[in-house]
Amino acid sequence: MAKWKKGLAAGLLALSALALAAAQLGAPARTQAVLGEVKLPAGPYVALTFDDGPRAATTTPLLDGLAQRGVHATFFVIGENVEGNELLLQRMEGEGHQVGLHTYHHKSLDGLNASDFYAEVDQLRETLTALLGRTDFMLRPPYGMMSPAAQARAAAPIILWSVDPEDWSDRDTGRQTAAILDNVKDGDIILLHDIYPASVDTALQVVDALMVQGYHFVTVEELFAIRGRTPEQGAVYRRLPPD
Repeated sequence: MAKWKKGLAAGLLALSALALAAAQLGAPARTQAVLGEVKLPAGPYVALTFDDGPRAATTTPLLDGLAQRGVHATFFVIGENVEGNELLLQRMEGEGHQVGLHTYHHKSLDGLNASDFYAEVDQLRETLTALLGRTDFMLRPPYGMMSPAAQARAAAPIILWSVDPEDWSDRDTGRQTAAILDNVKDGDIILLHDIYPASVDTALQVVDALMVQGYHFVTVEELFAIRGRTPEQGAVYRRLPPD
């Protein structure tokens, strides 16, 4: 578990910055303590996650919009989309976002043998390690499907979701936004895709609306740190609510 301690430490550094920013913005005095002297806003917290990218035409404006709002998100990327978008992935890391695994060719991991699992998951892990210089990537299986054997091979926490507006099914930003806002709760993990312009619009509208309600947006890794939980390899997580 040592490599996850490094990730959580990085998350806590980011959260310290969040606490400082909240204080500078005049956030409510009610806070919760995390690891002694680090003081964080009491919440609620939510993790915004994106699948299937990166795609320059849509991921770039999404990153721009998130940066303008001071928001961190988690991107579960596809290996075949990495080539040509290396600088975009490095920008994600540099701006405090989390990068995760979503297989190399977007194949279902349900029923794959060891060789095929390597081609889909470990090959992408190696590609990202070479690009970003680390190995501790969380995994989101395509379609949320994974056999027990594949789960045992994961060598990573498995991150699913608790709020899904099914943005792949239409380009209706209003419907997608309402589907999220009507269902979101503290500790939820929201699923979107950074390959559709409408989904980018949805994401930024959701951020604006939830920030007015007092929500704080963090990466999945940061959400683990806030909840005082250590992500376990092979374990499945859908949301991280407060105790």
